[in-house]
Amino acid sequence: MSNDQDLTAVARFLYEAGTLKNTKRSGWWMAGVKDPETVADHSWRTALIATIIAQLEGADPARAAFLSVWHDSQETRTGDVNHLGKKYTQGEVDPRAITADQVAGMPEGLADAIRALVGEYEAKESPEATCARDADKLECMIQGIEYRDQGYVNAQRWIDNSRGRITTKSGQALADAVLETGSLDWLRTALGETPR
Repeated sequence: MSNDQDLTAVARFLYEAGTLKNTKRSGWWMAGVKDPETVADHSWRTALIATIIAQLEGADPARAAFLSVWHDSQETRTGDVNHLGKKYTQGEVDPRAITADQVAGMPEGLADAIRALVGEYEAKESPEATCARDADKLECMIQGIEYRDQGYVNAQRWIDNSRGRITTKSGQALADAVLETGSLDWLRTALGETPR
């Protein structure tokens, strides 16, 4: 059983994690998007996509989703630093170091598990980490398509860059299917209408 100090550290982190619901994905501002999605918005759909890619790849969908839920959790401390901003920071920030600070004081078994999870994602070696990373790129690509369909033509850069970074066979095939499907085809199909 954890002592109160350990649970207090977990409680603090839960409030900290909530800030991701307000942290905007800053790269979209460069595409002209005035009110972009939050990191939490992105992480939710990334986890969902990770389950799909992992299932198609024969990896563990639950593990891939677990990795995806935590993949941007460090942005509570750094904010969402886009690729241009990273060019001007003093070296690459190691998400593992941020995670270590975030879990300090938590029950040791929990802290160890979270550090291992973030380490697995960053190592890019397990099939589940590969699926989670592809899900991150595919989610960005889908969001770019949705923004482009809303009139933000500069989102095409994010669509193209994200598509080019997907590595799994299933992720690539799914990306191609997404590119061939209209962003409101799901609604048309649900209403019995003909997709675009």
